Amino acid sequence: MPLTQEAVRAWLQRCAAVLEENRDYLTQLDAAIGDADHGVNMDRGFKAAMARLASLNAPDIGSVFKTVGMTLVATVGGAGGPLYGTFFLQLGVKTANKQELTPHDWAEALEAAINGVIARGQARPGDKTMVDALLPALEAYKAALQEGASFAEALARSAAAAEEGMKATIPMIAKKGRASYLGERSAGHQDPGATSSYLLLQAAAETWADAA
Repeated sequence: MPLTQEAVRAWLQRCAAVLEENRDYLTQLDAAIGDADHGVNMDRGFKAAMARLASLNAPDIGSVFKTVGMTLVATVGGAGGPLYGTFFLQLGVKTANKQELTPHDWAEALEAAINGVIARGQARPGDKTMVDALLPALEAYKAALQEGASFAEALARSAAAAEEGMKATIPMIAKKGRASYLGERSAGHQDPGATSSYLLLQAAAETWADAA
């Protein structure tokens, strides 16, 4: 069955909770190769986004996503703000005027969001960024739908692929962002952006397991 605005809001609330739960973990990951603020920034940004949504009488799903995106741009520091802001703003563009999302709608929205992140950050697969979790997740999701998998199964496969992509960043040498300044010393550390991306997609698979 299609996802309603209520289901979308439930996912975003779960994202906020998961990021709060993993705030210290994400910050520890970022301390090894970045500015040690990713967890704190993401937690703050999603708390602000949830506060905005609480008073938002959104006419459609796109408006919900756009509100989150704009709030993240305004409140999340570092690279995470523009990148995650772009992610949710692009979700909003693709879901404008929609009251429900089908599995195909989510595929199109997710692809637009990831393409937005790639354009904004100029990162490619293998650069040790959130893209290394997001692209495999998208590919797995689309492949699952083509094979006739249910929405819930496709979301689960998407999250599993994101987890694999996240773990694959550990041996990589960073080519983008603050981590790239470390050169070969960035190897051996899991990318915090890839980790937060996985957490959001895992939250979608969990939240929408019954709704989808």
